[in-house]
Amino acid sequence: MPVRIRLQRHGKKGKPIYWIVAADSRAKRDGRYLEKLGLYNPNTLPASVELNLDRAVDWLQKGAQPSHTARNLLSEQGAMLKNHLINGLNKGALTEDDVNAKFEAWVKEKEGKNEVLKKKIDADAEKAHAAAIAAEKEVSIKRKEAAAAQAKAQEEEAAASENEDAQTDDAAAPEAQEAETAKPAAEETPAEETPTEEATPAAEEQKEEASAEETETAEPAAEAPAEETPAEETPAEETPAEEATPAAEEQKEEAPAEETETSEPAAEEEEAADDSKSE
Repeated sequence: MPVRIRLQRHGKKGKPIYWIVAADSRAKRDGRYLEKLGLYNPNTLPASVELNLDRAVDWLQKGAQPSHTARNLLSEQGAMLKNHLINGLNKGALTEDDVNAKFEAWVKEKEGKNEVLKKKIDADAEKAHAAAIAAEKEVSIKRKEAAAAQAKAQEEEAAASENEDAQTDDAAAPEAQEAETAKPAAEETPAEETPTEEATPAAEEQKEEASAEETETAEPAAEAPAEETPAEETPAEETPAEEATPAAEEQKEEAPAEETETSEPAAEEEEAADDSKSE
């Protein structure tokens, strides 16, 4: 049965965690496995690997073939190196002490590299954090400057508007004073005129009463001359004659018409008499 060392996916969506397992090469990726050898977590910085080194080397000695990703992880943890040293030991090229010494030296070198890498990662993280803080400070400073500039501009605008209002008030003050001085004068003149206007109806009533009294006094005076001078009554009597003139004219017109009517029978009688004489 061909055995393959590979990764089996676990964990959450977007945050996977992989198990390092020895499984049948014919089995599914996430199916049954023969033995769990370790754990690989790519979500940490740097990525963390937990490996049972002795069991991994044992499966490699039995002929298990690692996948490409599993080979990289085993090589990083020293499983491939130890397997190579054991093969040299089995061939007699190396002794057990040589194998242990070389492996320990490699482990120390690897730890030193890991420390350097970790320091570098920490330094990069600190730099990134400091850059982020500096950027935030710059943004906050720019915001404060912008707010201060805006407040200053608003204050300047308010001061300018106040100055304009003061200038307009100063310019409008003389006009307002002139209007106030002209207003009492305009109010006084109608006040003086109104009594005369109100007194006008009373004066008219007095005039009417005076004229009525004059007419009453004039009527007796007019009657007295009428009694003393009878000659003045003649025009009064003539006026009806003048008014009756149209009636007289109508009577005159009717009179000739009656005369013509009476004259026609007389003429007929004369003609009849002449005829009788001639006979």
